Amino acid sequence: MTAPVFSNHGCRLNAYEVEAMKDLAGQAGIQNAIVVNTCAVTAEAVRKARQDIRKLRKANPDARLIVTGCAAQTEPDTFANMAEVDVVIGNTEKMQPETWQGLAADFIGETEAVQVDDIMSVTQTAGHLIDGFGTRSRAYVQVQNGCDHRCTFCIIPFGRGNSRSVPAGVVVDQIKRLVHKGFHEVVLTGVDLTSWGADLPATPRLGDLVMRILRLIPDLPRLRISSIDSIEVDENLMQAIATEPRLMPHLHLSLQHGDDMILKRMKRRHLRDDAIRFCQEARQLRPDMTFGADIIAGFPTETDAMFDNALALVTECDLTWLHVFPYSARPGTPAARMPAVDGRLIKERAARLRAAGDAQVALHLAAQIGQEHRILMESPTMGRTEQFTETLFDRPQTEGQIVTARITASRGNQLIA
Repeated sequence: MTAPVFSNHGCRLNAYEVEAMKDLAGQAGIQNAIVVNTCAVTAEAVRKARQDIRKLRKANPDARLIVTGCAAQTEPDTFANMAEVDVVIGNTEKMQPETWQGLAADFIGETEAVQVDDIMSVTQTAGHLIDGFGTRSRAYVQVQNGCDHRCTFCIIPFGRGNSRSVPAGVVVDQIKRLVHKGFHEVVLTGVDLTSWGADLPATPRLGDLVMRILRLIPDLPRLRISSIDSIEVDENLMQAIATEPRLMPHLHLSLQHGDDMILKRMKRRHLRDDAIRFCQEARQLRPDMTFGADIIAGFPTETDAMFDNALALVTECDLTWLHVFPYSARPGTPAARMPAVDGRLIKERAARLRAAGDAQVALHLAAQIGQEHRILMESPTMGRTEQFTETLFDRPQTEGQIVTARITASRGNQLIA
């Protein structure tokens, strides 16, 4: 009998939850099992999960195969009907100790094949917390789950449920433990991070949490926040950007598009000028700020002129790190019923966006040559700057430490120090 094998698909939050499930499965004594944590963000993500399940079953014919994650939550029957799958568990159930204890106690007997409840009825974040994960230098802390918005292209609220926040005191205590363990950087993660606090007493905002962490944990060297919705950024978060050097100057923005009509059809909460204004204000407050962004290519009804607006946004917002998603219809979403763009055109537009992103990365890298940076080492020869740029060293450094070095060149998407 062997310890369970975990295969993760999708976002950083999914990866966080895999670490929590490893802990839960270990405590329950689960053996000889495969756990596939799925993603539902696109139809392609679901296809890849099914492909992975078949491959893992073929390589491990005697193991029990458990499927969980967002696609399992939104399409339980899809996976329950696969001959390779033994058990399907939902996103809430996968974070509950009793689920894993039940699987361990009756793994070959009368285990219910599908354990997926109504995610919309969940009102709290998962009670099982782990003290971060990642490299020995960086830890990720889940502070929020779920989403109250209903963008027309997105299935994720139906996989994650409504927005729930981890109380600030719990977050602070967890980060204190991480700092005590020697982590030099903490990343706050969530599905809709800027909605943090809306369900808590006194409805605090994400900026309040950031300021509280930095105030109460003075020995935390670096705090980073993951993907945010720029239209929901509050005054305290802007103040932290302006005044707190320990808050890293890199923000990943959930922009999705750069044309007002497409943004309305996506049911986004911002317009093109809002995105541009936010980027300008943030960079005025923090001149070394860099931006990443999610952008969808080929959303239904997207004309050439609409795409040109999305393409122009890359330079108008001075975006550096792009995540480009060719539009993929998700059954059950309003966008799936809108007039589709030709698939070849979607691929062509995605390629043009990626090329624009590559050009922005090249400009960013060129501007760093000759500059000194504080770099957090993820391995003996690779670290990341405060702007999250990968940096290579010829000589080994101490893993997990922050070193100051001068940038001498660039290669590919990396800096050389």
